[in-house]
Amino acid sequence: MGPILKALGDQAVLAYLPDEASAVGFAAAVRAAGFPWLLEVVPAYACVGVFFDPEQIRLAGVREALAKVRPAAAPTGGKTHIIPCCYDLQLDLERVAEHTGLPADQIIEKHTAHEYKVYAIGFCPGFPYLGYLPPELTGVPRLPSPRLRVEPGSVGLTGRQTGLYPLARPGGWNLIGRTPLTLVDVADNYFPLRVGDRVRFRRIDRPEYERLTGERLPT
Repeated sequence: MGPILKALGDQAVLAYLPDEASAVGFAAAVRAAGFPWLLEVVPAYACVGVFFDPEQIRLAGVREALAKVRPAAAPTGGKTHIIPCCYDLQLDLERVAEHTGLPADQIIEKHTAHEYKVYAIGFCPGFPYLGYLPPELTGVPRLPSPRLRVEPGSVGLTGRQTGLYPLARPGGWNLIGRTPLTLVDVADNYFPLRVGDRVRFRRIDRPEYERLTGERLPT
């Protein structure tokens, strides 16, 4: 059974797959097909956005071509990034503790013991949606009112996901720490985290946070 295809405006198609692995495999298969009209392929969770050049092909032609694509085996590649996080620079550990019934140290222990996959990039340039949280940390709702500014490097969680704010933005996730690393530089085209990459957090103290401030992940 092929993907469910729906138009996304007049220059893109959204393909819905059964699960995240199928979506990554479908995106890889579309790229490998080498369609001359293809502009961009953007996987996110269990769907894939396929952007095309409307001067080369009509929407109906894209749908016909994509209906014949079958997901490849999900790529096993992708980089593993170890991201230092200072959990002393938190704002919402108490709130997370209240919802999970766990003390702060156990929350941090479980957050750092888990490996996360980058399932999507969005919201702002380079913001990685990381999944999935260990069961003990899931279900914490967003803040009742978003903060008007969340500092760059802030590490947050909500629902089944954790993530990082690479740039200063408003935000409503529960902030449990902050990384000192620079995770995005738009002017320098620096976006080290990609869909399919894996992320682990490493607990650091404030002196190490100060020492590492401004450093970058290897690309």
